[in-house]
Amino acid sequence: MSALAADPVPGSYYDRALQTQAIRLLPADYVVTDQPLALVTLLGSCVAACLYEPALALGGMNHFMLPGGASGDAVSARYGVHAMELLINDLLKRGAQRQQLRAKVFGGGNVLSGFHSDPIGTRNARFVLEYLAAEDITVMAQDLGDIHARKVCFYPQTGRTLVKHLPTTRNDGIIDAERALYGRLTRAPASGGVELF
Repeated sequence: MSALAADPVPGSYYDRALQTQAIRLLPADYVVTDQPLALVTLLGSCVAACLYEPALALGGMNHFMLPGGASGDAVSARYGVHAMELLINDLLKRGAQRQQLRAKVFGGGNVLSGFHSDPIGTRNARFVLEYLAAEDITVMAQDLGDIHARKVCFYPQTGRTLVKHLPTTRNDGIIDAERALYGRLTRAPASGGVELF
């Protein structure tokens, strides 16, 4: 049976370049699945953590924009501290064992100008590595930092990952989108959310 003939997973699309069903993640998204598909995202200064348990053929990806929220902000997956908890908790709820989780992390490019002393990309990259070390989750691969935007494709059943550094001519759209998102974050706190326990 071809990939086109298979019943698609809700929210997925057929990615012609990858020749498989895929789900596209935007900032503040996370997905956990055991389905044979790819999780795809574009990253500038944001970070995506890809976690999987090989024995269960189960994995997931998040896409966060900032390491942590300000006090008073509701819990939101746009912040790394919450995005990591949501991803890990969903994997554990589906039967993953914390000690068997493996991680691959990507992004944290310093693509935004105007942040010279401690750029957001650097802070995001530092956060995800420190968080995973504190949780004792092994990092199998990483492509963090630098000045490039990236396209990341993650296969949650196997942990296979494809990363493409985008040419700087393609960064403009990503940079504009990130500036707009960060501008909205400074003007309005997160609304809604979930309670973590």
